[in-house]
Amino acid sequence: MNAPVTPDELLYQGADWDFATLMKIHDACEVVAHRDLGLDVYPNRIEIISAEQMLDAYASTGLPLFYRHWSFGKQFAHHEALYRKGLRGLAYEIVINSDPCLSYVMEENTATLQALVIAHAAFGHNHFFKNNRLFKEWTDARGILDYLEFAKGYVADCEERYGEEAVERVLDSAHALMNYGVHRHHRRTIDLRSEEKRVRERRAHDEQMFNVLWSTLPEKASTQAIAGDVEKRRALLQLPQENILYFLEKSAPKLTSWQREILRIVRNMAQYFHPQRQTKMMNEGCATYVHHRILNTLHREGRLTDGALLEALHSHTSVIMQPDFDDPRYSGINPYALGFAMMEDIERICRDPTEEDREWFPDFAGSGDPMPTLRHGWAEFRDESFILQFLSPHLMRKLKLFHLRDDEKQPALRVDAMHDERGYRRLRRALAKQYDPAWTDPDIQVTDVDLAGDRRLILEHRVHSGRLLEEQEARQVLRHLASLWGYDVLLREMDPATGASLKEHAVSPPR
Repeated sequence: MNAPVTPDELLYQGADWDFATLMKIHDACEVVAHRDLGLDVYPNRIEIISAEQMLDAYASTGLPLFYRHWSFGKQFAHHEALYRKGLRGLAYEIVINSDPCLSYVMEENTATLQALVIAHAAFGHNHFFKNNRLFKEWTDARGILDYLEFAKGYVADCEERYGEEAVERVLDSAHALMNYGVHRHHRRTIDLRSEEKRVRERRAHDEQMFNVLWSTLPEKASTQAIAGDVEKRRALLQLPQENILYFLEKSAPKLTSWQREILRIVRNMAQYFHPQRQTKMMNEGCATYVHHRILNTLHREGRLTDGALLEALHSHTSVIMQPDFDDPRYSGINPYALGFAMMEDIERICRDPTEEDREWFPDFAGSGDPMPTLRHGWAEFRDESFILQFLSPHLMRKLKLFHLRDDEKQPALRVDAMHDERGYRRLRRALAKQYDPAWTDPDIQVTDVDLAGDRRLILEHRVHSGRLLEEQEARQVLRHLASLWGYDVLLREMDPATGASLKEHAVSPPR
């Protein structure tokens, strides 16, 4: 336990800081986080990095320990050019879902910004990572840092043994399929600490299964025998399969063991990021709410000066700003803005509810303390379900939300939901749908392999609301898939209601 703080003792004065100051800031934030907010966090590990290192971390998808790839260098050059020209700022911090929780903060930050990012990342994001159900079920916080080191070393070793060009081709194709390399339904939790050992202990069962699957069929086998063999092999191939990288890793006939391992590395990274994709708004809203509460509490207790609080509020308001639809900076709903607004609105409902609030949220309206409700929400929901459960009519009015329907069969846009009882519920469902991966991500699965013929891989895209894949982009991704598979690939776009084929994309592997 930390010793009680002295109310009149300032944590720092001015913009300068040293490591002793950072420790004081961390300890003061920790007291408020536990005492007032009831947060439950991993132990913290804070590392100071330069602006160039932050750019490098940007480029490698926020993982400074990641392996090398040309696309990361391209991203680095792009971000650096904008930063040097003053056209883009840098994130104040990057945080990794690990145990201990690893936060990278920039050495250029002032003492106040360091206080803000420690409260935001080391306690807000940290609590969310440790307690949200998706992260608990799908990620291995204890093993991720060791696994990143292993992945970096494994890829470097492959480059040395097989050549950078050969490794780059596999990584290019794996990255193109990364969004289709996740299990969306629950499987056993990955133990990343066992991955390196698993590489050294290839199971004889997998080799035997591989031989059974790809043994040559008799040339004159009967149709009935072939059909029975195909059904057997489909069962062994676990078809249909939504995780395309998993399928390729286990069943692609021409991949070597090191290529399969690289697919597994990329697949594990895709799975690591999958909960973050589903909780972006909640995660940022939680961290922003936490840093706002902590810094205001420290100011009330005399630990921060008025000037420090004003500096923090300037950065805070910049982060949660929501550009209007006709603003050149508009790129959709700012997850920080919506997330923080929802957290504050839940606090308002708990402390000072209206009759409307009591009708919509009888379980917690007027409860007095918002933290039990917020902690429950942060633990049990993802963005889509959180909006469905907690978005209030009051906040919809405040944010001036309404629902437009753009039907290609109609000559004009139609306002589909207004601010009335029925409209609020329709608007909430429509907004939540934009955060639902089942609605936003194409439903593409491996459904069959022509085992009796040319071993063509067959996939199906179940089309929602008539939205077909973009032709050029689909063919580019399929070329990467064919490169890994080693044979032709066919993607059928299907109407799920009628089973009719709407469009086909056929691609051959590169020579």
